[in-house]
Amino acid sequence: MYQLYIANKNYSSWSLRPWILLSQLGIPFEECIVPFDTGSNWEKFRRFSPSGKVPCLVDDQTIVWDSLAIAEYLAESYPEVWPDSREARAWARCASAEMHSGFSVLRNSCPMSVGVRIRPHQLSESLITELARLSELWEQGLNQFGGPFLAGKKFTAVDAFFAPVAFRIQSYDLPVSPAAKAYAERLLNLQSMMEWEEEALKEVWREEGHEQEALAIGILLNDLRAE
Repeated sequence: MYQLYIANKNYSSWSLRPWILLSQLGIPFEECIVPFDTGSNWEKFRRFSPSGKVPCLVDDQTIVWDSLAIAEYLAESYPEVWPDSREARAWARCASAEMHSGFSVLRNSCPMSVGVRIRPHQLSESLITELARLSELWEQGLNQFGGPFLAGKKFTAVDAFFAPVAFRIQSYDLPVSPAAKAYAERLLNLQSMMEWEEEALKEVWREEGHEQEALAIGILLNDLRAE
């Protein structure tokens, strides 16, 4: 059985991507949570991940230590990881890669913190630009392939790659188009996403760096996490 090493569910957006993909597709795996420590986690995570980062998938003697590579590795055994049609697969891979390597302002300005609700101060022009691109990209997929997911009727890897963004939209009430907002809510209402959120809210771990990053964007309205 696959072993998936992840960090705190409240914070770790990268961990969520392969976790939600495996969970939503019903692929058996063992969850291995290794919480963030204050400061560097390099030595701690190096015990299982060559990059010293999460997520990391272990399959017997094979180690896959990048989220996009994990999706591709799983697809070799589970073709349903990607859409059925060649056109949809091409689009889904492009969109996933864009998320994997882009949206840096969104990623840095609005770090994932599942349990908080924050009212942002004035949003930067660069963040507004990225949110507009996000809305455009989601609407393109939904319109081109008919929804309800980004590349068609079924949840696939491209939806998994944008799952953390749905939590960011919820936490910071980010301005996106009505269609993008509806899609984010659709992701949040998936059983696997609700399970992740429930477990994230139970976490009592706090890492000061993550906490400060989340609060830097605005005013804390509510913290739903266990004390």
